[in-house]
Amino acid sequence: MGGEQVLDELVEALRRLPGVGAKSAQRMAYHLLQHDRQGAARLAQALERSALRLHHCARCHTFTEHDLCAICRDPGRDPRLLCVVETPADLAALERSNSYRGLYFVLMGRLSPLDGIGVHDIGVQPLLQRAADGTVAEVILATGFSAEGEATAHVLAEALRARGLKVTRLARGVPAGSDLEYVDLSTIAHALVDRR
Repeated sequence: MGGEQVLDELVEALRRLPGVGAKSAQRMAYHLLQHDRQGAARLAQALERSALRLHHCARCHTFTEHDLCAICRDPGRDPRLLCVVETPADLAALERSNSYRGLYFVLMGRLSPLDGIGVHDIGVQPLLQRAADGTVAEVILATGFSAEGEATAHVLAEALRARGLKVTRLARGVPAGSDLEYVDLSTIAHALVDRR
């Protein structure tokens, strides 16, 4: 296999990352090869280890090396609160806020009929089973505020309420410290509607 073909394979592999086009992938490949061969080797090893050792948590579906992730194993978490997020990245963002001490459920996606993603393609059924375990008292829907995230929250809220569960939604509004003139109109409208 020639060097050009190996380089092309590296660029194509990097293009699989979200938001990375051909030029960005090529820049990354050249940077790693020219300036950071040791970093390239570490990246390759970390990717290989992650792909081989990480799987979904049996309770919340985030990524872990164990049957249950560290959050699900933590006895200090409140099992009566279940926060539903779209992705492990959303879970990580909520954890960084240090403001939530309940448990999570990661859908691994959101409803998107235009992309052919329905209720059977994300974790709706496992969520409904988990939420009806007799311990969960409140389900907090923390899906995104895009059209797909809103549709996902609506479908989940209907299904959860039909099972007698208390369902709440993350508040949305003007970010702290921002000036109204720089906030988009949709956010201002929602902040007015959701005012307390």
